[in-house]
Amino acid sequence: MRRGLVHVLAWSFATGAAVTLSWWGVHTVMAGTVYDRPRALPITAADATTQESKPLASSTNRPTPSSPASPSPKPTATPRTPAPSTAPPKSTSPSPAASGQVKGYDTDGGRVVFDIGARDASLVSATPGSGWSMQVWKTETWIRVEFSAGADRVSVFCTWHDGPPRVEIGDY
Repeated sequence: MRRGLVHVLAWSFATGAAVTLSWWGVHTVMAGTVYDRPRALPITAADATTQESKPLASSTNRPTPSSPASPSPKPTATPRTPAPSTAPPKSTSPSPAASGQVKGYDTDGGRVVFDIGARDASLVSATPGSGWSMQVWKTETWIRVEFSAGADRVSVFCTWHDGPPRVEIGDY
């Protein structure tokens, strides 16, 4: 009986020491981690939303527009090309890379925002929806964002290799 009690006490002490050491190591690493706020491209008056547009669910706060502006024109849509959403991302600081129109695309898997210029495009942000994961591929002539959840896949392609940038969304 006494021998069993000694074994239980030794095991309890070793387990407590291991848990304490692990917690201390993780705490030390995480205490030095600071996440920067996401940066977005500046929004011009033509891209601003009106007061009537519905807000999107987001983990960031969006300022309310100070004065209503005219809504941005919608591009013509082909069967696989969605119309961009009407709510642009929040502008936090001016960016020298702003060269075109900032357009957001909502899918079942998440939201993708591109800065679309006359000859190329750049990825502003990609946010997966709840329960979805995301991967991004970039080359000189296209950007692909793929959202996945189990066997479901949603890909957002922005290509400009043979003309002006265009966005296609595919469910696989």
